Amino acid sequence: MSVDKTKEAAILAQALPYMLRYDHRVVVVKYGGHAMGDPELARAFARDIVLLRQSGVHPIVVHGGGPQIGKMLDRLNITSEFKDGLRVTDRATVDIVEMVLAGAINKQIVTAITQEGGRAIGLCGKDAGMVQAKKLKRTSVDPDSNIERIIDLGFVGEPEHVNPEILHRLIGEEIIPVIAPIAAGRNGDTYNINADTFAGAIASAMDAKRFLLLTDVEGVMDNEGQLIADMDVPHAQSLIKDGTAKGGMIPKLETAINAVESGVEAVVIVNGKTEHAVLLELFTEHGAGTLIHLTGMEEADF
Repeated sequence: MSVDKTKEAAILAQALPYMLRYDHRVVVVKYGGHAMGDPELARAFARDIVLLRQSGVHPIVVHGGGPQIGKMLDRLNITSEFKDGLRVTDRATVDIVEMVLAGAINKQIVTAITQEGGRAIGLCGKDAGMVQAKKLKRTSVDPDSNIERIIDLGFVGEPEHVNPEILHRLIGEEIIPVIAPIAAGRNGDTYNINADTFAGAIASAMDAKRFLLLTDVEGVMDNEGQLIADMDVPHAQSLIKDGTAKGGMIPKLETAINAVESGVEAVVIVNGKTEHAVLLELFTEHGAGTLIHLTGMEEADF
């Protein structure tokens, strides 16, 4: 046997215990950021998702698409209004958002997975009544008057209820669901939902073994810029409270906390720009990002 073959066998032997750990378990992956825009990383991601399914794992992909939405709005000369740094989604904009997310991007990911030998189906929250949305309520405190006011973001929503029946049926047929974060409200209005929040709701409803949040950084950093490989919920909450977590990391940590408190075994914030980040996190000893879990869970529990 050649040296290369020996190395390959050793790698498979090391990965086997982790493959068994996730056998027939659900792993929800939120996919977005720069990894989605890089063709090579996109192909590598599709290969990883197919390999998960072939290894006995049940992957579910939830994707975003903020940059692509912005480009399409620019092409159509639609100017977005922003309130407190948040995009207001009016009726014209939400139609474009649905077209880009549930149409173009969703089918690109489905095609990539299919080309790598997988069986994928594209969905959004509207399909089979999977996700019912409600209007997202945001408030802001005026720094001068200290009066709290409601920010109307238009057709921006959040999950109110998840019916996972269609997802159970699909994974039972060894099909990989690829889901766009678009859902209808009680009155039939279409809502655009933050992809992290949407994916967290799906992971909770599916009692996922892992929920991977692919982002553009290595994970959660401490005050000295060092990666925090493992933390429990109180630790995550303290990072938000003391200001260590900043900017976009705050809502990701909040999503992770909500997910593990709602039944997800553990959440991982990981760099999606790292090739094969999903496989490195799931099938190697040390993982690839920041693991967030409930207090009191031992390493053996994972």
